[in-house]
Parts: sequence; C-alpha cells; structure tokens
Amino acid sequence: MSELNIGVLSVQGDVAENIASTKAALHELGINGNVTNVKTRDQVSELDGLIIPGGESTMIGQLSLVNGSLKKIKKKIEAGMPVLGICAGLILLSKKVKDRVVGETQQPLLDLLDVQVERNSFGRQHDSFEAEISMEPIQISNFSGVFIRAPSIEEIGKGVEVISKFNEKIVAVKQGNILATAFHPELTSDVSLHKYFLQMIKNS
Repeated sequence: MSELNIGVLSVQGDVAENIASTKAALHELGINGNVTNVKTRDQVSELDGLIIPGGESTMIGQLSLVNGSLKKIKKKIEAGMPVLGICAGLILLSKKVKDRVVGETQQPLLDLLDVQVERNSFGRQHDSFEAEISMEPIQISNFSGVFIRAPSIEEIGKGVEVISKFNEKIVAVKQGNILATAFHPELTSDVSLHKYFLQMIKNS
C-alpha cells in the first residue's frame, strides 16, 4: 500500500483535532498518507480507514443517514476497512445503546460492534474529567484519557476484546477491524492510539 487514505467523518464533533492527531501519528511512524474530511458516500468509497469522532451521536447518525454515507460506511467496515470510533463514534458503531437517564434510545446505529453501550455513563458535561488509563493489550501502558459526557460498555459479545477499563467500567474495546474508545485520544498530545490505528490500517 503506497499511500494511506484516512478519513475523519466530518458531520460534527472533534474533526480538526483528529485530523491533527492522525497527521502527527503518520509523521512519527514515517508513513505516507492523506487525512481528509469525509462527508459523502463517494468520499467514503476511497478510504483505507475511517475515524468516527466524538460529538453528538444521534446527530451524527441522522445526518450521515440523510446523505447515504452511513450505509456505505457499514459496507466498507463489513468488508474489512479499519475504523476507530471515539465516544459518539463508539455509540454509533454499537449494536445496542441505552441512556443512563432516559433508557433505551431509538437512534440510528451501524450495528457492527457487538456491545451494549450506556450513554452519559460518567455523568453530563460538567462531570467531564481526565484520568490515567492503561491499554495493555495493545501495548500502551500509560495514557491520559479525556472523558467528556463519556459512554461506557456494559456488555460485550464473544469476539470483543477489552482493551481498557476505568473504575471497573469498560472504556475501550477491539473487535476485528473495529477499535472503539469512550474517551477522546485526540484531546491529548499523546498520539500512541492513533499510531496503533494507523498500523491496523497498514496491516489490513
């Protein structure tokens, strides 16, 4: 693979921060690649890997549904394209979601990651925090996790590997070509998780 083509779903959320982190990770690894904003079906078709950033998951799902990119994203991931889902992206990838306050949600989901997610698991916006976490299964022992209205994973299916826990709650998982975190790796200067994701794309 000569040059990687990585997209950040640019409907809403931390798009610029993920583009910056991915570019920094490419530079550190010495890998040639393009990182672009992605909104349309056609742009999704060209990708080797996709980041679905944090934001408001209901909004991201509905807007992507409107322009047809959600269906295309699902097809590409099913065909093996690596994807990194962050916070709202984790929610969008999952099979089942409920909210800590309102219960079951009826939002559009990609229905690919075999987990049940609880939205706002650590509280609302004012309960945002930063914490040291470990992602030992992917050789990242110390990482500063930024949790903003973060979800957590309550149940996992058979093929899902737990990558990290915080306060006994699952906050990062991997299932085949899907990597998902409840925290925001793009809001720290540490690009080790983005580097790991790029290696996933390179090896896919």
